[in-house]
Parts: sequence; C-alpha cells; structure tokens
Amino acid sequence: LLDDIVLTHSLFLPTERFLQQLHQQYPGGPWGATRGSGLRRKRAVLAVLLHFLETYKGLLQEEESAGKVIKELYLLIMKDTSLYHELEDEIIKLHQLVETVELKVADETPPPNKQGKPLFRHFRRIDSCLQTRVAFRGSDEIFCRVYMPDHSYVTIRSRLSASVQDILASVTEKLQYSEEQSARGDALILVTMASSGEKAVLQPSEECVFTTLGINSHLFACTRDTFDSLVPLPEEIQVVPGDTEIHRAEPEDVANHLTAFHWELFRCIHELEFVDYVFHGERGRRETANLELLLQRCSEVQHWVGTELLLCEGLGKRAHLLKKLIKIAAICKQNQDMLSFYAIIIGLNNAAVSRLRLTWEKLPGKFKNLFRKFENLTDPCRNHKTYREVLAKMKPPLIPFVPLILKDLTFLHEGSKTLLDGLVNVEKLVGLELEASPAQLQTKAYVRQLRVIDNQNLLFELSYKLEPGSQ
Repeated sequence: LLDDIVLTHSLFLPTERFLQQLHQQYPGGPWGATRGSGLRRKRAVLAVLLHFLETYKGLLQEEESAGKVIKELYLLIMKDTSLYHELEDEIIKLHQLVETVELKVADETPPPNKQGKPLFRHFRRIDSCLQTRVAFRGSDEIFCRVYMPDHSYVTIRSRLSASVQDILASVTEKLQYSEEQSARGDALILVTMASSGEKAVLQPSEECVFTTLGINSHLFACTRDTFDSLVPLPEEIQVVPGDTEIHRAEPEDVANHLTAFHWELFRCIHELEFVDYVFHGERGRRETANLELLLQRCSEVQHWVGTELLLCEGLGKRAHLLKKLIKIAAICKQNQDMLSFYAIIIGLNNAAVSRLRLTWEKLPGKFKNLFRKFENLTDPCRNHKTYREVLAKMKPPLIPFVPLILKDLTFLHEGSKTLLDGLVNVEKLVGLELEASPAQLQTKAYVRQLRVIDNQNLLFELSYKLEPGSQ
C-alpha cells in the first residue's frame, strides 16, 4: 500500500499539492494541536517517510521534485525534535537514511566537494580496488582518461551519464582548443577503440558511454582526418616470466573473494536497471551503470581464465593451474555464486584453451569428470533447463547468472505485446555476502583488479606457441 501511495504521488501529485493536503488533513499545524495527537501523527508521517527512503534511497537523488518532498518533511520534523523525545529511534534512523541518499538540507556552510567514484575497470589502484563497492547513479562524477592519436591523454572529471558532446567539451577545454579550431574541420570526435583495433565513432547525443566500453577498450579524441591512423594502445598484459597471484593463492581464497566482490556488485543493481536495459535498447539506457559493470565483470572473469592459462608456459604447471581453476569454479558453485561459476566454465571453453590437448590430457580423471558435469550444467539446451533446476533448489542469498536473466526479460519483452485491445498487458509488466579476511589483502586485490587479454587473436597466438600441434 505504501509503495502504491509513493508511486501515485511521484507520478501524479506535484510536491506543492502534496504538502498542502498534508496541512489540510491536520488543521492547526501539521502535527496537531495536542502533544498526544501530534506525536501519533508525527510518528505516522515518519513511518511513511522512512519506508519511502528505504525503498527508493538510490533513486531519490536523481529526481529533484522527489527530493524536495523529503527535504520539506525533514525540515518540519527536525524543527521541533526537542519536543518529542519518544521519537529518538526514528529520528536517528531518519538521519542515517538521509545521509545515505545524500539529500542536501539547507545549511549555512557550503557542502564539501563530492569526490568521484572510480570505476573498477578504469582504475587499478590498490586503495580504490579494496573499497566496498557502492551503487553508481548517473549524476555521480568519475575521472576518466581520453587518449589522443599519439597515445598521450588528458584526464577529465565527468558525470557518469554525460553525453559525448559534454565529454568532448571537457577535452577541448583541457587541450585549450580555440573556437576557431572547433568551427573548422579540426573539430574533435570521440572514438571507442578495442584492444583488437576495432573502432567506432560515437555520436554527440550518446550518453553513459563510460560503462559501455569493453574490458580493454579506451576513449580516443581525434579529428576526422586522423581517424584512420588510430591504433590501439600497447597490450596492457606483457608476456613476462614469473607467476601471478593465482599460482600462490589457495582455491578457496580466490573463490571466496570472487563471490564477495561479485555480491558487492550485484547488490548495487536496482531492479529498474534490468527494465531500462531491456526496454530502452542499447542507445536509450540512462540508469544501467551498475548492471553494465557487472556484465563487463562477467566478461572479464571469462578472459581472466584464458589469460592466466595461456601465460603459463610450463606444461605441468599449466595442468595444475587448470585443475585449480576447475576447483575454484566448484567452490563458487558451492557459494551459490553462479555468475563466477558460469564465467569460469565459459572461459575454460574458449577455443584457445580447449585446443590445448596436452594440458587437458594431464588433468586427473576426477577433474575431467567434474568439468564434464559442469559443462552439462551450463549447457544452453532446452532453455538452460539443467541450470534452472539447480538454481530453483538454492535459497538466497545467491548470485544468479545475470546474462540469462536479461535473455529471459528480452524474450518476455519482444515476445509479448505491451498493449492488448488498447489496454496495458499487465501480465507482461508485472514481473551471499562473504567477508574478505584482512589477512588476505593481496589475494583480494588480485581478484578485484584482474588484468586480462581480451584480444582473441592474441590468445590464439599464445595458445599455438604453447602447443603448436594440438587440435
């Protein structure tokens, strides 16, 4: 009922009318003439307000009109807190929630500068990668590098939802471009460049481009004359001797840190992001940053599996690593982290990995059978029937394989009419937190800042170098 009231108000009732009716309902002041009735009425309003904040705390800061209601009520409540000591618990909770949604209440002192939230794909610093992930909103400011044709770069501060035009304006300002240059043919365009060399020009009206970049993709600013000469940055992963953290860490530690991190990312996703992702299409999404990041992380884990195996030169050591990765997948499944489990199995099925016949032959029979069992579980036959049956037996908390959820929603959206006989098709539209040990910071940092090769051609080159004759 409260959800319906809040939704009705946000859609159909302007803020002024809402406050006016609130005052009309309680003549003689919003909290009543007597202290007893005032306490009851104030507690009732607090109950609605607290429920509202709990339900929509991540979205309120995006809507100025919705935030205005909360600010008005918050100020009314805090004006006479000294008169109502009985409401101390509710007021403490209100303070916490208001801080959570970052609602700005009138203050004589200017608010401190809001710090940008670094996206985990763009920054690999230890201090940022170990921080607990929080939800991103379109108004959040981040720091991003935009590269030039000569691979120099400028760092800009931008809203997550900024348009290409806004990004280019910031870059132009940093480069001190004159208006004459912009007016001539020297005007800059924004380009996405993948590690494979694939590139595409972004249109000025496109928004939220930061979260749609590939794992090792970068933004380039150039003129149209220099577009054809653009080449990708040198590979971020260098083939050098020496073992990475995966060889030293225990499978349980790696799996548990994967689950802990992916749970942080998963719980940041608001339900509306799934709807926006499916209903609005690739170029119409505005509030899907957290979902996009989780999907990219899923792809990152897949490529991480192949990268680690194909950079391991010794046959025996590589077979041992293959065994460890299968064991990590098993523990992730036990943790009910089906996202990590799926990503690892898909990574092991990469053609550059599956062709390593000598490596797979050295795998113990027990693990060969276990991998075949996992392949059957991830088999897409009969609409992922086996996976769905396993998932149905799990009790929350769990992390599902999110790409399959999006596939189901897309099928529901495209396979069902939004309107039937001119009316809304209601049937269509209704629709593990693990703590990381402080003693394992090195493994935790490794898991949260994976460095991967996503260039399939390069992966094949490494594969043929390791086992030239394998089929």
